Amino acid sequence: MGKRKLEAYPIYLILSGGTQLANIMIFTVLAVYYVTMIGMNPLQLVLVGTVLETTIFLFEIPTGVVADTFSRRLSVIIGMFVLGVAFVFEGSISLVVTVMLAEIIRGIGETFISGAREAWIADEVGEGEVARVYLRATQVRQVAALIGIGASVSLASLQLTLPIVLGGGLYLALGLFLVLTMPERGFQPTPRGERSSWQMLGSTFQNGVHVVRGQPVLLTILSIGILAGAASEGLDRLWEAHLLTNFSFPTLGALKPVVWFGIINAATIIGGLLATEILRRRVDTVSRSPQLTAWSLLGLETLSVVTIIAFGVANNFMWALGALLAKSVAGSLAGPLYSAWLVQNINPKVRATVLSMSSLTDAFGQTTGGPVIGVVGTTFSLRTAMVVTGGVLSLTLPLYAQVVRRNRNILAMKETQSNP
Repeated sequence: MGKRKLEAYPIYLILSGGTQLANIMIFTVLAVYYVTMIGMNPLQLVLVGTVLETTIFLFEIPTGVVADTFSRRLSVIIGMFVLGVAFVFEGSISLVVTVMLAEIIRGIGETFISGAREAWIADEVGEGEVARVYLRATQVRQVAALIGIGASVSLASLQLTLPIVLGGGLYLALGLFLVLTMPERGFQPTPRGERSSWQMLGSTFQNGVHVVRGQPVLLTILSIGILAGAASEGLDRLWEAHLLTNFSFPTLGALKPVVWFGIINAATIIGGLLATEILRRRVDTVSRSPQLTAWSLLGLETLSVVTIIAFGVANNFMWALGALLAKSVAGSLAGPLYSAWLVQNINPKVRATVLSMSSLTDAFGQTTGGPVIGVVGTTFSLRTAMVVTGGVLSLTLPLYAQVVRRNRNILAMKETQSNP
């Protein structure tokens, strides 16, 4: 790397590690804070996610103009300061209305950073080097995550809001660090015709609908995305509340129960690393066959359904913990396989359009399905909400099976044609 690249490369690694450290410090205890200090019910917990996702959807394009037109650097710095303010505010005043307002602020901050950070480093180091930089940054984030878990539970044992407020403070410190050190020499403003806009978003959706109509398998895949998005929002927002409400945590000496959430997050990270390493070694075999990919996803999704329902009905903490970790491992494997499967079934000429539409369908599933599961949890119980979440996800199984049968029939027809 040349001198210009050496300047950007370490700053990007510090930025990646620092934001991951802040995030893990905050999110290890954030849901515990919502439930134990604010007293949020299941519907309110899910609405936090709905507010965040809606804000991101509304502001993604307007804030993208800053990164595309003026400066990637400016966009990232603004995002750092906005996120810092949001988290400090959220941890300082323990009210439902404060949380909702802070999540709106956070959503705006996320949109300033989204895409701009990765585009900035690609501009600075060049496309030939950026893959290596991303890989190293992933490793840095993994180490930072484990450090962040330890820091979070240690601080939370003193005061539950400390990791949230200090995590926000770390974002502010990173913003100041970037003001003083972040270079930007490779930026070229995006031509007007290529910039994101609401018109382009509408065009993307219309083009996606046209493509999907011509390929029934894509309609099936996107339907799976909607259902999976709804289920993921229910589980992600309510699993901590389910553990806190329905189980007695085993004692860990003089340590507080919040330490268990650090243990769970650490086990999730380590389990995910091991699972993805196994997948990495076998991915070439799987990725060459859409049929094998579909079978693998059907199996993993079945495991996810079973473990979510088991998590909901378990009456023993360790059984619930085992089910939760098994679901996490299944999700770690299913995520990259689903992305590969989607790509396998898309014509390269329309790939970007359909991938964009896939993101929209996932967001639609989260924002519409999540509140329904929250209502179930508030009206009936968190156990019922977990079972309903598993039930929603189970609706994907016949869709996967449908694709498997379709692929099998296509293969049979090809064999018949080649062997008359």
